[in-house]
Amino acid sequence: MDVLKNWIEKYVNNWAKWYRFCNHTIGSFLVRYPEFIEELKEWTQSKNRWLKRIATVSLIVPAKKSHFLKDVFEISDQLLMDKNDLVQKGYGWLLKVTSYLYQRKVFQYVMNDKKNIPRTALRHAIEKMPIALSLEAMKR
Repeated sequence: MDVLKNWIEKYVNNWAKWYRFCNHTIGSFLVRYPEFIEELKEWTQSKNRWLKRIATVSLIVPAKKSHFLKDVFEISDQLLMDKNDLVQKGYGWLLKVTSYLYQRKVFQYVMNDKKNIPRTALRHAIEKMPIALSLEAMKR
């Protein structure tokens, strides 16, 4: 993971490279070597907002294939109160993609933390849920 982190810092310098590298390279690496997921979680504690966002976005492709469910919620917990909107959008997006296969679990997660979850993350997380669930989650 240190090598990947160094590549990010040196070579990933635009949105196209960033998304491709995170979604596919890091995500595929983690599916093949899941023992490195703990190092990815450490990125959530970085002062660098991009590393925090990468910690979420890197799991999007694996989450679509039912990988790392427990870790999706752990990473979301770690970033729940982050003030940066790009970080909030990142874990909201990850929750949305996870909800494609685990709608009830994501809905329950959102409902358990709905008083704390920022609106930006909440709206992303519930974006593809049925209207009744979305409305319930949006009630304050």
